[in-house]
Amino acid sequence: MDDLKKNLAVNGGKPVIQGGLKNRHNIGIEEKNAVMAMFDNAIETGRAPGYNGPEEETLCLDFAKFMGGGFADAVNSGTTAVYVALRALDIEPFSEVIVSPVTDPGGMMPIVMNNCIPVVADSAPGSYNTGAAQIEARITENTRAVIVSHIMGEPADMPSIMKLAEKHGLKVLEDCAQSHAARLGGKLVGTFGHVAAFSTMFGKHFNTGGQGGIVFTKDEGVYWRIRQYADRGKPFGMEAGATNCVASLNFNLSDMAAAIGIEQLKKLNGFVKSRRKLASMLEKGFVNLKSIEVPGILPDAEPSYWFMRLRFNGDSLACGKAEFLDAVEAEGVNMIKDYGIARPYLMDWFINKKAFGTGGFPWTAPQYKGGHTGGFECPNADRAIADCFNLTVYESWGEEEAGLILQAFEKVEQAYTK
Repeated sequence: MDDLKKNLAVNGGKPVIQGGLKNRHNIGIEEKNAVMAMFDNAIETGRAPGYNGPEEETLCLDFAKFMGGGFADAVNSGTTAVYVALRALDIEPFSEVIVSPVTDPGGMMPIVMNNCIPVVADSAPGSYNTGAAQIEARITENTRAVIVSHIMGEPADMPSIMKLAEKHGLKVLEDCAQSHAARLGGKLVGTFGHVAAFSTMFGKHFNTGGQGGIVFTKDEGVYWRIRQYADRGKPFGMEAGATNCVASLNFNLSDMAAAIGIEQLKKLNGFVKSRRKLASMLEKGFVNLKSIEVPGILPDAEPSYWFMRLRFNGDSLACGKAEFLDAVEAEGVNMIKDYGIARPYLMDWFINKKAFGTGGFPWTAPQYKGGHTGGFECPNADRAIADCFNLTVYESWGEEEAGLILQAFEKVEQAYTK
């Protein structure tokens, strides 16, 4: 073993980043004060904090304003947001819903939980995100809706997808769980489709505590259905005297979580601006490396970088992707080395059709007249997962952290160069 390899942290050498990089520090005194004010009020009045109160109302109004106008409802998770959003589109059971191949299980399972059939479209070439051509290849006479995920904060090609949806009379749900404040052509993701779902769990761009989500739409009729499906079918938007109008569950976000979200939303633009600045510094540095490529994105896209997607190029190296990234990680760099965990259609639940009971419902229901009951070939998604990895980028990092990250990649590249 030569000296360069001996010096790698993975082989016992001194890592570039000592003790790891600092955490996000995205929660501040503002969130603490907001929550403590609720405790103080509860102690003073004797009434415990609840839901559907002034805090949730404020968060929803603020979020709708942030999105440029429309309607928002806060729910208890991003998965719930997708479920409620899809249900509010009034898709008939046993319809086919086309969905992106690379997504969280929570971005696909709500289709089945709505008694519909998930049909997986491939990614666009070189991307985690699906595209119009890949969606069109999956459309059948049973297709009624499309769920488009904007993965890693990179916008999908929504103008082309919406044009296709209009041609075929399809509803479009944007899954924006990873893409808060990302833009395409200057327009926020989540404002292209008929409805959008956001996650506000603790790791996202802005959060409402441990878990949370927001459903957004510009359509008031869809909004009232969102409210109804998010809270046991309560007759929101209906005439006085109406009773619960549809069967559903209680998916409410708590007012205490909303209080955190109010303060977090104020910081969202700043968070995203800082992430873009950091990504720009890293991109300039990666130009000097042969082992790493920054994948191309849509020309008018402004990602919000939940993570920074990078492509490994091993042509000039005497190692593969896994060995290289293990060595970089040992130098103190945080990343998701293999994003294969984000292909729900390859998981046991999907393969074994395990949703309701043991009979494969809804795929095997006699009411389903389509043929999408098997697996799906997604070669573009396979290639993107095989070639790419996801680098952690925090809004609290700047030039110092960017320099250390680049130094770690440079150190490993030099050690493995042929």
